Amino acid sequence: MFERNQLKTLRNRIDEPVKFIQILSGTRQVGKTTLVEQLIDKISNPVHFVTADTVPSSETNWIQLQWEAARIKLIRANAGWGLLVIDEIQKINNWSASVKKEWDQDRRKKINLKVILLGSSAVLMSKGLSESLTGRFETVILPHWSFEEMQIAFGYNADEYIWFGGYPGASALKSDENRWKDYILNSIVESTISKDILMLSNVKKPALLKNLFELSCIYSGQILSYTKLLGQLNDRGNSTTLAHYQDLLEQIWFISGIQKFSGSKVSARNSIPKWLVYNNAFFSVYSGEASNTFKNNSELFGRLVESAIGGYILNECRINSITVNYWRESNLEVDFVLSKNRKIIAIEVKTGSVKVHRGLNEFSKKYKTFKSILISNETIPWYDFLKVDIKQLFE
Repeated sequence: MFERNQLKTLRNRIDEPVKFIQILSGTRQVGKTTLVEQLIDKISNPVHFVTADTVPSSETNWIQLQWEAARIKLIRANAGWGLLVIDEIQKINNWSASVKKEWDQDRRKKINLKVILLGSSAVLMSKGLSESLTGRFETVILPHWSFEEMQIAFGYNADEYIWFGGYPGASALKSDENRWKDYILNSIVESTISKDILMLSNVKKPALLKNLFELSCIYSGQILSYTKLLGQLNDRGNSTTLAHYQDLLEQIWFISGIQKFSGSKVSARNSIPKWLVYNNAFFSVYSGEASNTFKNNSELFGRLVESAIGGYILNECRINSITVNYWRESNLEVDFVLSKNRKIIAIEVKTGSVKVHRGLNEFSKKYKTFKSILISNETIPWYDFLKVDIKQLFE
């Protein structure tokens, strides 16, 4: 079975003498539970693995009972350490306070029980961690699957990846596009928005939020103001409401509205966003095209490529704390501007043959970039860039 790189990170942390609660974070259906099951197969220490999926949310003592069961397993095994894994922990009311109580008790009594927590609700997990567990946890973030991962695990080629995206559960359905589309729309989109946003956040206009998501997928890779977007929404709101809804959709790894790079954080926050999906499956299902025809539409193909590159950059930069912007002045543009530790990398995406690019040249002169990268047939082909280690670009 294919193993993601995050498995090694988690295994190393479990083996360390330093004790932190490990939080597996990321959107739904990216393999958090599978990753932990792979970890369990690799260790011989006692493990107590439970899920709160069917536990009534009012059962606030459930966590304490499971924690005690894990402690008993550790004592009976007479092992150096044991592992407690709780999946879907956000289903329990006030879960973070209960975890804090048990974790602190183990530290006082020097009980070497290591803990991994998983939750499918990014919004609720974030809230719980900030409320009670400050200083007690580390996160292992699982982004959407990359082209290289989908290629190794499921044999995807580059064209399949930019169309079907990076959902491992959908890979078996790509030969039946109607079933694949239904899976993405109902099992992924509708389920995640309903459970992670509408049930947990104060969303006064759910239809507007869903409409915003659909339009942002359609316009992925394009720069579009909230004002122009409002003109196409069925349920009118205001720019502040849309910005709030966009932030909620960003939290669940669905879409982003990256801001214009200007050298000023204030100016960036007030700029017109460039919309990007985190997973190109979202772009494809709302495109109105099919997998066997999209290459006949050169404009759509170019947008698919730029959106896939943008989604890959978003995922990699989010897990590596790299800021992502775009740049535009007059008729000059740079698709993506990456910045970290005062180093700036400019990236332009072209699907044809381009040797030089005025936008990259002008941006580099103005902001003294660390690197400028042109993705084109004559430099770095787009399918090769999808395998580039983004964090290594800053080295």
